[in-house]
Amino acid sequence: MRLLNLFKRLQITPISQTTRFFAQEYTPKPLRSLKAKSTRNTVQYYVDACRVRAVAGNGGDGCISFLSAWCKEHAGPDGGDGGHGGHVIFQATHSVKSLNHCRSVVQAKHGQRGDNKDCTGKNAEHVVVPVPLGTIVKDASGRVLADLDTEGVMFVAARGGAGGRGNKFFLTDTEQAPDVAELGATGETHSYSLSVRSLAHVGLVGAPNAGKSTLLRAATRARPAVAPYPFTTLQPHIGMVQYDDYEQVAIADLPGLIPGSHKNYGLGIQFLQHVERCRGLIYLLDGSTDPQEQYESLSFEVAQYNADLADRPQCIVVNKIDLPEGKKNFESLKKQMQVIGISAKTGQNLVELLKVVRRMYDSGKS
Repeated sequence: MRLLNLFKRLQITPISQTTRFFAQEYTPKPLRSLKAKSTRNTVQYYVDACRVRAVAGNGGDGCISFLSAWCKEHAGPDGGDGGHGGHVIFQATHSVKSLNHCRSVVQAKHGQRGDNKDCTGKNAEHVVVPVPLGTIVKDASGRVLADLDTEGVMFVAARGGAGGRGNKFFLTDTEQAPDVAELGATGETHSYSLSVRSLAHVGLVGAPNAGKSTLLRAATRARPAVAPYPFTTLQPHIGMVQYDDYEQVAIADLPGLIPGSHKNYGLGIQFLQHVERCRGLIYLLDGSTDPQEQYESLSFEVAQYNADLADRPQCIVVNKIDLPEGKKNFESLKKQMQVIGISAKTGQNLVELLKVVRRMYDSGKS
Protein backbone atom coordinates (compact mmCIF):
# COMPACT_ATOMS: atom_id res chain seq x y z
CA MET A 1 0.00 0.00 0.00
CA ARG A 2 2.83 2.41 0.80
CA LEU A 3 4.40 1.70 -2.61
CA LEU A 4 1.06 2.21 -4.40
CA ASN A 5 0.50 5.52 -2.56
CA LEU A 6 4.00 6.59 -3.58
CA PHE A 7 3.17 5.78 -7.24
CA LYS A 8 -0.01 7.85 -6.99
CA ARG A 9 1.83 10.76 -5.39
CA LEU A 10 4.48 10.70 -8.13
CA GLN A 11 1.85 10.09 -10.83
CA ILE A 12 3.50 6.81 -11.86
CA THR A 13 1.40 3.85 -12.99
CA PRO A 14 2.52 0.46 -11.65
CA ILE A 15 3.70 -2.09 -14.21
CA SER A 16 0.79 -4.43 -13.54
CA GLN A 17 -1.73 -1.67 -14.20
CA THR A 18 0.09 -0.65 -17.41
CA THR A 19 0.03 -4.21 -18.68
CA ARG A 20 -3.68 -4.50 -17.88
CA PHE A 21 -4.39 -1.22 -19.73
CA PHE A 22 -2.67 -2.37 -22.94
CA ALA A 23 -4.26 -5.82 -22.76
CA GLN A 24 -7.80 -4.52 -22.37
CA GLU A 25 -8.00 -1.10 -23.99
CA TYR A 26 -5.21 -0.79 -26.57
CA THR A 27 -6.08 -1.69 -30.16
CA PRO A 28 -3.37 -1.42 -32.81
CA LYS A 29 -4.12 1.33 -35.29
CA PRO A 30 -3.67 0.88 -39.04
CA LEU A 31 -1.06 3.05 -40.71
CA ARG A 32 -1.45 4.74 -44.07
CA SER A 33 1.63 4.49 -46.25
CA LEU A 34 3.08 7.86 -47.28
CA LYS A 35 4.80 6.32 -50.29
CA ALA A 36 3.02 6.85 -53.60
CA LYS A 37 1.65 3.86 -55.47
CA SER A 38 3.42 2.58 -58.55
CA THR A 39 2.47 4.11 -61.88
CA ARG A 40 3.43 1.07 -63.96
CA ASN A 41 0.84 -0.25 -66.36
CA THR A 42 1.57 -3.85 -65.46
CA VAL A 43 -0.71 -4.94 -62.63
CA GLN A 44 0.75 -7.65 -60.44
CA TYR A 45 -1.67 -10.31 -59.26
CA TYR A 46 -1.29 -13.25 -56.92
CA VAL A 47 -1.00 -16.78 -58.31
CA ASP A 48 -1.87 -19.37 -55.67
CA ALA A 49 -2.19 -22.43 -57.94
CA CYS A 50 -0.51 -23.56 -61.13
CA ARG A 51 0.47 -26.62 -63.13
CA VAL A 52 4.13 -27.39 -63.73
CA ARG A 53 5.74 -29.98 -65.99
CA ALA A 54 9.16 -30.91 -64.61
CA VAL A 55 11.64 -32.31 -67.16
CA ALA A 56 14.95 -33.53 -65.79
CA GLY A 57 18.16 -33.66 -67.79
CA ASN A 58 19.52 -36.77 -69.51
CA GLY A 59 22.81 -38.31 -68.52
CA GLY A 60 25.82 -37.96 -70.81
CA ASP A 61 26.97 -40.90 -72.89
CA GLY A 62 30.12 -42.79 -72.04
CA CYS A 63 33.10 -42.55 -74.36
CA ILE A 64 34.85 -45.29 -76.31
CA SER A 65 38.52 -44.39 -76.72
CA PHE A 66 41.90 -46.10 -76.71
CA LEU A 67 45.08 -44.38 -75.63
CA SER A 68 47.95 -44.36 -78.09
CA ALA A 69 51.12 -43.01 -76.48
CA TRP A 70 54.42 -42.33 -78.24
CA CYS A 71 56.13 -45.08 -76.33
CA LYS A 72 53.25 -47.56 -76.40
CA GLU A 73 50.92 -47.78 -79.34
CA HIS A 74 48.25 -49.86 -77.58
CA ALA A 75 48.09 -48.36 -74.08
CA GLY A 76 44.54 -49.54 -73.40
CA PRO A 77 41.10 -47.98 -73.12
CA ASP A 78 40.75 -44.45 -71.73
CA GLY A 79 37.08 -43.56 -72.37
CA GLY A 80 35.56 -41.52 -69.54
CA ASP A 81 32.09 -41.64 -68.00
CA GLY A 82 29.30 -39.24 -68.92
CA GLY A 83 28.02 -36.61 -66.52
CA HIS A 84 24.72 -36.88 -64.64
CA GLY A 85 21.66 -34.91 -65.72
CA GLY A 86 20.23 -32.18 -63.53
CA HIS A 87 17.30 -32.63 -61.14
CA VAL A 88 14.25 -30.37 -60.89
CA ILE A 89 13.65 -29.47 -57.23
CA PHE A 90 10.96 -27.45 -55.45
CA GLN A 91 12.28 -25.70 -52.34
CA ALA A 92 10.15 -23.89 -49.75
CA THR A 93 11.35 -20.42 -48.76
CA HIS A 94 9.92 -17.35 -47.07
CA SER A 95 11.45 -15.05 -49.69
CA VAL A 96 8.64 -15.72 -52.20
CA LYS A 97 4.93 -15.34 -51.51
CA SER A 98 3.38 -16.30 -54.84
CA LEU A 99 3.74 -18.72 -57.74
CA ASN A 100 3.99 -15.97 -60.36
CA HIS A 101 7.52 -16.97 -61.29
CA CYS A 102 6.75 -20.65 -61.94
CA ARG A 103 6.89 -21.55 -65.62
CA SER A 104 4.61 -24.16 -67.13
CA VAL A 105 7.65 -26.25 -68.14
CA VAL A 106 10.83 -26.43 -66.05
CA GLN A 107 13.68 -28.01 -67.98
CA ALA A 108 17.00 -29.06 -66.45
CA LYS A 109 20.17 -29.34 -68.52
CA HIS A 110 21.73 -32.58 -69.77
CA GLY A 111 25.02 -33.99 -68.56
CA GLN A 112 28.01 -33.78 -70.87
CA ARG A 113 29.37 -36.87 -72.59
CA GLY A 114 32.63 -38.47 -71.49
CA ASP A 115 35.87 -37.88 -73.34
CA ASN A 116 39.19 -39.58 -73.92
CA LYS A 117 42.07 -39.60 -71.45
CA ASP A 118 39.66 -40.71 -68.72
CA CYS A 119 37.87 -37.35 -68.76
CA THR A 120 34.49 -37.54 -67.06
CA GLY A 121 31.70 -35.39 -68.48
CA LYS A 122 30.46 -32.44 -66.44
CA ASN A 123 27.42 -32.99 -64.24
CA ALA A 124 24.52 -30.67 -65.00
CA GLU A 125 23.42 -28.24 -62.31
CA HIS A 126 20.14 -28.87 -60.55
CA VAL A 127 17.25 -26.48 -61.19
CA VAL A 128 15.85 -25.31 -57.83
CA VAL A 129 12.47 -23.60 -58.06
CA PRO A 130 11.65 -21.53 -54.93
CA VAL A 131 8.03 -21.84 -53.76
CA PRO A 132 6.18 -20.20 -50.84
CA LEU A 133 5.96 -21.85 -47.45
CA GLY A 134 2.90 -24.09 -47.27
CA THR A 135 2.98 -25.15 -50.92
CA ILE A 136 1.18 -28.45 -51.56
CA VAL A 137 2.45 -30.63 -54.40
CA LYS A 138 -0.05 -32.97 -56.09
CA ASP A 139 0.34 -35.38 -58.98
CA ALA A 140 -1.90 -35.60 -62.04
CA SER A 141 -4.43 -37.78 -60.17
CA GLY A 142 -4.76 -35.27 -57.31
CA ARG A 143 -2.79 -37.31 -54.75
CA VAL A 144 -0.81 -35.16 -52.29
CA LEU A 145 2.89 -35.91 -52.62
CA ALA A 146 4.46 -33.23 -50.42
CA ASP A 147 3.56 -30.38 -48.07
CA LEU A 148 6.44 -27.90 -48.11
CA ASP A 149 5.71 -26.12 -44.83
CA THR A 150 9.25 -25.75 -43.44
CA GLU A 151 11.95 -23.32 -44.49
CA GLY A 152 14.45 -25.01 -46.80
CA VAL A 153 12.61 -28.32 -47.24
CA MET A 154 12.95 -29.74 -50.77
CA PHE A 155 10.94 -32.00 -53.05
CA VAL A 156 12.69 -33.67 -56.00
CA ALA A 157 10.14 -33.28 -58.77
CA ALA A 158 12.17 -35.03 -61.48
CA ARG A 159 15.44 -36.92 -61.15
CA GLY A 160 18.14 -36.48 -63.74
CA GLY A 161 19.48 -39.44 -65.66
CA ALA A 162 22.73 -41.10 -64.62
CA GLY A 163 25.74 -40.72 -66.86
CA GLY A 164 26.83 -43.67 -68.98
CA ARG A 165 30.11 -45.42 -68.22
CA GLY A 166 32.97 -45.33 -70.68
CA ASN A 167 34.88 -48.29 -71.99
CA LYS A 168 37.59 -47.82 -69.34
CA PHE A 169 35.04 -49.10 -66.80
CA PHE A 170 34.70 -52.42 -68.64
CA LEU A 171 38.42 -53.19 -68.59
CA THR A 172 39.04 -56.65 -67.02
CA ASP A 173 41.82 -59.23 -66.90
CA THR A 174 40.22 -61.15 -69.72
CA GLU A 175 38.96 -58.14 -71.73
CA GLN A 176 41.86 -55.78 -72.36
CA ALA A 177 40.30 -53.84 -75.25
CA PRO A 178 36.59 -53.33 -74.55
CA ASP A 179 34.85 -51.43 -77.32
CA VAL A 180 31.59 -50.91 -75.47
CA ALA A 181 30.20 -47.98 -73.48
CA GLU A 182 26.86 -47.08 -71.90
CA LEU A 183 24.39 -44.51 -73.08
CA GLY A 184 23.25 -41.87 -70.59
CA ALA A 185 19.96 -42.59 -68.82
CA THR A 186 16.90 -40.54 -69.72
CA GLY A 187 15.75 -38.03 -67.10
CA GLU A 188 12.31 -38.23 -65.52
CA THR A 189 9.34 -36.18 -66.70
CA HIS A 190 6.38 -35.54 -64.38
CA SER A 191 3.47 -33.12 -64.18
CA TYR A 192 2.44 -31.54 -60.88
CA SER A 193 -0.21 -29.22 -59.49
CA LEU A 194 1.14 -26.64 -57.05
CA SER A 195 -1.13 -24.79 -54.66
CA VAL A 196 -0.36 -22.44 -51.77
CA ARG A 197 -2.17 -23.63 -48.67
CA SER A 198 -2.46 -20.17 -47.09
CA LEU A 199 -3.42 -17.45 -49.56
CA ALA A 200 -3.84 -14.53 -47.13
CA HIS A 201 -4.87 -13.74 -43.58
CA VAL A 202 -8.24 -12.27 -44.64
CA GLY A 203 -10.16 -12.76 -47.88
CA LEU A 204 -12.82 -10.48 -49.34
CA VAL A 205 -15.84 -12.55 -50.37
CA GLY A 206 -18.59 -10.86 -52.36
CA ALA A 207 -20.68 -10.79 -55.47
CA PRO A 208 -19.34 -9.23 -58.68
CA ASN A 209 -19.16 -5.42 -58.52
CA ALA A 210 -19.52 -5.35 -54.73
CA GLY A 211 -16.47 -3.06 -54.42
CA LYS A 212 -13.80 -5.54 -53.30
CA SER A 213 -11.09 -4.13 -55.57
CA THR A 214 -11.97 -0.57 -54.59
CA LEU A 215 -11.70 -1.51 -50.92
CA LEU A 216 -8.33 -3.15 -51.41
CA ARG A 217 -7.06 -0.06 -53.25
CA ALA A 218 -8.25 2.19 -50.42
CA ALA A 219 -6.83 0.07 -47.58
CA THR A 220 -3.49 -1.02 -49.10
CA ARG A 221 -0.99 -0.12 -51.81
CA ALA A 222 -2.28 -2.86 -54.12
CA ARG A 223 -3.58 -1.80 -57.53
CA PRO A 224 -6.25 -4.25 -58.73
CA ALA A 225 -8.23 -3.24 -61.79
CA VAL A 226 -11.48 -1.35 -61.07
CA ALA A 227 -14.21 -1.18 -63.73
CA PRO A 228 -18.04 -0.84 -63.76
CA TYR A 229 -18.64 -4.35 -65.10
CA PRO A 230 -18.71 -7.77 -63.39
CA PHE A 231 -15.78 -10.18 -63.14
CA THR A 232 -13.13 -7.51 -63.40
CA THR A 233 -11.04 -9.65 -61.02
CA LEU A 234 -10.22 -13.11 -62.34
CA GLN A 235 -7.10 -13.67 -60.22
CA PRO A 236 -6.67 -12.81 -56.53
CA HIS A 237 -4.78 -9.66 -55.59
CA ILE A 238 -2.93 -9.29 -52.29
CA GLY A 239 -2.49 -6.11 -50.24
CA MET A 240 -0.69 -5.60 -46.93
CA VAL A 241 -2.13 -3.52 -44.08
CA GLN A 242 0.48 -2.22 -41.65
CA TYR A 243 -0.30 -1.45 -38.00
CA ASP A 244 1.49 0.72 -35.51
CA ASP A 245 2.80 -2.33 -33.60
CA TYR A 246 4.73 -3.41 -36.75
CA GLU A 247 2.31 -6.24 -37.52
CA GLN A 248 1.27 -6.79 -41.14
CA VAL A 249 -2.00 -8.38 -42.24
CA ALA A 250 -2.49 -9.67 -45.78
CA ILE A 251 -5.89 -9.02 -47.40
CA ALA A 252 -6.90 -10.82 -50.61
CA ASP A 253 -9.27 -9.47 -53.22
CA LEU A 254 -10.98 -12.66 -54.42
CA PRO A 255 -12.99 -13.11 -57.63
CA GLY A 256 -16.74 -12.63 -57.27
CA LEU A 257 -19.10 -15.51 -56.53
CA ILE A 258 -22.43 -16.11 -58.21
CA PRO A 259 -25.33 -18.44 -57.26
CA GLY A 260 -24.39 -22.00 -58.13
CA SER A 261 -20.64 -21.51 -57.73
CA HIS A 262 -20.38 -24.70 -55.64
CA LYS A 263 -21.74 -26.56 -58.69
CA ASN A 264 -18.90 -25.06 -60.74
CA TYR A 265 -21.11 -22.61 -62.62
CA GLY A 266 -18.76 -20.47 -64.65
CA LEU A 267 -15.44 -20.73 -62.78
CA GLY A 268 -17.09 -21.31 -59.40
CA ILE A 269 -14.90 -24.09 -58.03
CA GLN A 270 -11.74 -22.29 -59.13
CA PHE A 271 -12.89 -19.14 -57.33
CA LEU A 272 -13.98 -21.02 -54.19
CA GLN A 273 -10.54 -22.63 -53.93
CA HIS A 274 -9.16 -19.17 -53.20
CA VAL A 275 -11.62 -18.77 -50.30
CA GLU A 276 -10.49 -22.08 -48.81
CA ARG A 277 -6.93 -20.81 -48.40
CA CYS A 278 -7.79 -17.71 -46.33
CA ARG A 279 -7.65 -17.73 -42.54
CA GLY A 280 -10.54 -15.29 -42.13
CA LEU A 281 -13.38 -14.06 -44.33
CA ILE A 282 -15.03 -10.69 -44.88
CA TYR A 283 -18.41 -10.82 -46.57
CA LEU A 284 -18.52 -7.58 -48.54
CA LEU A 285 -22.11 -6.75 -49.54
CA ASP A 286 -23.31 -4.22 -52.08
CA GLY A 287 -25.50 -1.77 -50.16
CA SER A 288 -27.15 -0.42 -53.31
CA THR A 289 -29.02 -3.73 -53.79
CA ASP A 290 -30.44 -6.22 -51.26
CA PRO A 291 -27.48 -6.97 -48.92
CA GLN A 292 -29.31 -9.60 -46.89
CA GLU A 293 -30.06 -11.66 -49.97
CA GLN A 294 -26.42 -11.36 -51.03
CA TYR A 295 -25.20 -12.58 -47.65
CA GLU A 296 -27.52 -15.57 -47.68
CA SER A 297 -26.40 -16.51 -51.18
CA LEU A 298 -22.68 -16.10 -50.42
CA SER A 299 -22.79 -17.97 -47.11
CA PHE A 300 -24.74 -20.79 -48.77
CA GLU A 301 -22.21 -21.16 -51.58
CA VAL A 302 -19.27 -21.16 -49.15
CA ALA A 303 -20.96 -23.68 -46.83
CA GLN A 304 -21.85 -26.00 -49.71
CA TYR A 305 -18.26 -25.97 -50.90
CA ASN A 306 -16.66 -26.54 -47.49
CA ALA A 307 -18.64 -26.63 -44.25
CA ASP A 308 -15.49 -26.06 -42.17
CA LEU A 309 -15.20 -22.50 -43.50
CA ALA A 310 -18.04 -21.45 -41.20
CA ASP A 311 -15.75 -21.93 -38.17
CA ARG A 312 -13.19 -19.39 -39.37
CA PRO A 313 -13.18 -15.76 -38.15
CA GLN A 314 -15.50 -13.65 -40.29
CA CYS A 315 -17.40 -10.39 -40.36
CA ILE A 316 -20.13 -8.81 -42.50
CA VAL A 317 -19.51 -5.46 -44.19
CA VAL A 318 -21.98 -3.36 -46.16
CA ASN A 319 -20.33 -1.20 -48.81
CA LYS A 320 -21.54 1.93 -50.63
CA ILE A 321 -23.22 3.59 -47.66
CA ASP A 322 -22.37 6.92 -49.27
CA LEU A 323 -25.38 6.30 -51.54
CA PRO A 324 -28.89 6.98 -50.16
CA GLU A 325 -30.14 3.46 -50.90
CA GLY A 326 -26.95 2.00 -49.45
CA LYS A 327 -27.38 3.92 -46.21
CA LYS A 328 -31.02 2.84 -45.99
CA ASN A 329 -30.25 -0.84 -46.58
CA PHE A 330 -27.41 -0.73 -44.05
CA GLU A 331 -29.63 0.70 -41.32
CA SER A 332 -32.25 -1.95 -42.06
CA LEU A 333 -29.75 -4.83 -41.98
CA LYS A 334 -28.09 -3.46 -38.84
CA LYS A 335 -31.27 -4.19 -36.88
CA GLN A 336 -31.10 -7.89 -37.81
CA MET A 337 -27.39 -8.76 -37.50
CA GLN A 338 -24.06 -7.27 -36.52
CA VAL A 339 -22.63 -5.51 -39.58
CA ILE A 340 -20.18 -2.74 -40.40
CA GLY A 341 -21.05 0.01 -42.87
CA ILE A 342 -18.30 1.50 -45.02
CA SER A 343 -17.75 3.39 -48.22
CA ALA A 344 -14.70 2.10 -50.07
CA LYS A 345 -14.96 4.99 -52.52
CA THR A 346 -14.86 7.81 -49.92
CA GLY A 347 -13.02 5.93 -47.14
CA GLN A 348 -15.87 6.29 -44.63
CA ASN A 349 -15.45 3.97 -41.58
CA LEU A 350 -12.40 2.39 -43.20
CA VAL A 351 -10.28 2.71 -40.05
CA GLU A 352 -12.98 0.97 -37.99
CA LEU A 353 -13.04 -1.91 -40.47
CA LEU A 354 -9.26 -2.32 -40.33
CA LYS A 355 -9.45 -2.49 -36.54
CA VAL A 356 -11.96 -5.33 -36.87
CA VAL A 357 -9.63 -7.00 -39.36
CA ARG A 358 -6.84 -6.85 -36.81
CA ARG A 359 -9.05 -8.44 -34.15
CA MET A 360 -9.94 -11.21 -36.59
CA TYR A 361 -6.25 -11.71 -37.29
CA ASP A 362 -5.38 -11.89 -33.60
CA SER A 363 -8.19 -14.37 -32.88
CA GLY A 364 -7.14 -16.59 -35.77
CA LYS A 365 -3.44 -16.78 -34.87
CA SER A 366 -2.32 -20.21 -33.73
